[in-house]
Amino acid sequence: MDTPSTPAPTADVFNAACPSRHALELISGKWVPLLLPALADGPLRNGELLRRLDGISQKVLTQTLRDLERHGLLLREDLRTVPPHVRYRLSELGRSLNVALLALDRWAETHHQELLAAAGRHDARQAAGPDRPAPG
Repeated sequence: MDTPSTPAPTADVFNAACPSRHALELISGKWVPLLLPALADGPLRNGELLRRLDGISQKVLTQTLRDLERHGLLLREDLRTVPPHVRYRLSELGRSLNVALLALDRWAETHHQELLAAAGRHDARQAAGPDRPAPG
């Protein structure tokens, strides 16, 4: 006898108790928006990722890779060599997320100068104080 299924609750990232909030936290870390797009063209080994992601430490890379693998965004392939080597590639779920992350990366590359200019204007206004006009 089939039992009627209850509809899944509506996801709401603004609700702290919603599991989608954890998903958003997972993908919005410092390195995830860079790491997943780095794998867009195919699998890479740990050392290749370390060179590609300028500024990441080996410890943070390892932790991030493990977390993304645990949540199904990456697949880890043991190459069964001596010394041991592994490759990481995007899973189907990771590829679906990567579309949005690539767009975010392109946006940052396109608009970084505007962000810096706005911050400079803001800082100049703050330095001028409330009674003095900002220079420029």
